[in-house]
Amino acid sequence: MARVPFFALDTNALIHALKGSGHVRQRLTAVDPGQIAIPAVVAYEVEYGTLKSANSELRRRELNRLLSVVEILPSTVRPRIILRESVSNWRRLGRRSALDFLIAGTVLAFGCTLVTNNTGEFRRVPGLRVEDWF
Repeated sequence: MARVPFFALDTNALIHALKGSGHVRQRLTAVDPGQIAIPAVVAYEVEYGTLKSANSELRRRELNRLLSVVEILPSTVRPRIILRESVSNWRRLGRRSALDFLIAGTVLAFGCTLVTNNTGEFRRVPGLRVEDWF
């Protein structure tokens, strides 16, 4: 049976890692790559962002290198069930991004800790463990 990754990167954490801003890249290199995951929706968001980048080819190579050594967490049925269970409570608290709902549901379904610079919003999700590596 595969080991469950302990940390899952949110979009902003992955972008900070690729750009070398904050301490995200240093924290990533200090952790076994087998303990790091990226929700599929985060990979898609960052891939889309690289298409608009001035250095799109370089950014895409860096992203692909990172994606080749970490686990990609799929958005399967289980995250969507968790998403449905928590979305009404979270929306009442002010968060409205459908992608953030999907990220939170995926991370909860896999039992990971979400690494994000947006801790204030994600801490509102019941049961979601959150860390800021920035």
